[in-house]
This record gives sequence, structure tokens and C-alpha cells, in this order.
Amino acid sequence: MKPRAQILIIIAIVVVVGAIIIGSSAFYVVDVKTQAVVTQFGKPVRTVTEPGLHVKTPFIQMVIYFENRILDWDGEPSDILTRDKENIGVNTWARWRIVDPLKFYTSLGRENSGQGVLDEVIESAVKNVVSAYPLNEILRDTNRKLAYTTEELEKAEIEKKIHIDMGRTKLVEKIRVMANKGLAERYGLELLDVRIKHINYVATVIPKIFDRMRSERMRIASKYESEGRREEAEILGQMKRELEGIESEGYKVAIETRGVADAEAIRIYANAYKKAPEFYTFTKTLETYAKTISNKTRLILSTDSDYFQYLNSSMGREKVDKPDQQLSEE
Repeated sequence: MKPRAQILIIIAIVVVVGAIIIGSSAFYVVDVKTQAVVTQFGKPVRTVTEPGLHVKTPFIQMVIYFENRILDWDGEPSDILTRDKENIGVNTWARWRIVDPLKFYTSLGRENSGQGVLDEVIESAVKNVVSAYPLNEILRDTNRKLAYTTEELEKAEIEKKIHIDMGRTKLVEKIRVMANKGLAERYGLELLDVRIKHINYVATVIPKIFDRMRSERMRIASKYESEGRREEAEILGQMKRELEGIESEGYKVAIETRGVADAEAIRIYANAYKKAPEFYTFTKTLETYAKTISNKTRLILSTDSDYFQYLNSSMGREKVDKPDQQLSEE
């Protein structure tokens, strides 16, 4: 190959490479997710928000990209004292976006700086709003009646006379409006939404809250226990009265039945005695003998006693004339 041809090839390669370098430096792409600020020697010259292929001055102008999408902000818990002196920790999150990339670049320069600005304005707005209202306004949205596990808790809540004027939703919107005020004019960003992630008592207050809850539950338990003892005493008293009534009624029936039986027995005995008085006397005497005399019994009888007469007649002896004769039988 001739030297001249080689030189032409080298020149052509240099031209192509230079064109590629110049083209890559002159053209840039903005996609739908981003927006750009074109700077010349560090000074912004224009803003590009439309997606597509764009041209800039090679080597002189630079392109700085910013997010065109909604960005998230997540704050740290803040200790706040509410209007009713409740020390709570409030954790919030937010969504924001860059609405004016040129102003954002000139005022903040980077997206991280925008996060820092939101740290200040949102936390300040949260403290101002939360500290101006009682805790129930921040926790609840309406005056809807809550369901309680015990009547005592419901009565205690009623005694507090809680009334919701604003509610959590309106207070959160108030925080957003307060925090968003002047952001677009000063920094070129907009706060789209603010939400409370969670609310809790601070760590130093939680043990006291638990102690207060525990004492309240113990008071309710003591009340239930005293009511139970009172009802137990009433039930036992009623049971004792009923038992005594049943026993007295049973005793009355038993006495009446026994009286009727005794009267009937006396009537039968009387009728039997009228029909055969001697035989009745004889049988009763035999019953008395069976109950009073045994193998080891010693009797001392007078001669005119019925015992002696029966014994004397049964043994076939004559009547004894002596007044105090002793009879022994083994």
C-alpha cells in the first residue's frame, strides 16, 4: 500500500473517531423518568423537561439530571409534648418531587440537599401542629363511639368528655400545607403528601403508662371481686333461709305424722284394753319381764306386787304372808 493511501486511511479514522466523540458530547437523552439542567461553565443556561434526544454545545455545556418521579422521604421519630401534656414520639413519612429543576439546582444542587430541607420543614410543622392539640385529636378522626371491654373503661372515657374537632386526617393535611409553604418558590420542590407512620409514648413514659393501666385494671378487678363476694353472700343467705324453711316444714310434717301415728296407736291400745283388759295386762307384764329380767337379775318385791303374784302363781306356790319376803333368781 502506498504511503499516501495509508495517510488517507488514518485521517479518515481520526475524522470518524472525532465525529463520534463530538456527537456523543453534543447529543444527550432525557428519558421520562428524569429532567435535566444544562450548564455552561458551571452556570445553568436552560432546563429540559421533555423526554427525547437533545443537543448541546460539545465540551462546553454539561447536563445534570434530576428525578422526574415522586420521591419518598422518611423521617426520624420526634419527641413532642401535646397540649394535654402527653409526651409522645411521632414518626412521619412524606412524598415529594422536583417541580422546577433550575431553581432546585441553583438553591440546593443535589437531591440529598432536598431531603435535608424536608427534614427541617416537616419536623418543624409536625411539632407546631401536634403540640397545639390534645392527643386524642391526633389519634382519632371522628367522635365515633369506641367499643370497650368493660363498662368501667367506657365510663372513664365518657368522664373525660373527649370531643374531636379536627381529627387526625385534617391535622395531617395541616402539617402538609404548613411544611409545603414556600418550598416551590425557594427550592423548586413540592411536598405532595405527608402521613404519620406511628405514634407511641416515649420510652421514659411507657413504664408509667403501664403502671397506670395496671392500677386501673386492678381497681376494676377489685370491684368485680367485691361484687362477687356480695352476690355470694346473698346467694348463701338465700340458700340458708330456704334450707331452714325446708327443714322446719319437714320437721312440722314429721311431728304431725308422729302425732297422728301415736294417736292411732293409743286408740288401738285403748280398744284392745277394753276388749280384754286381763289379757292386755298379762301381755304387758310379760313384755316388762322380758325387758327387765335376765339370768343375773335380782328382784326385791313386796308380796302385794303384780310381779310377785304372777311369779308366785307360775311356780305353783302358795301366797306368802310375810310382807317383805326376798325372792332371788339366777
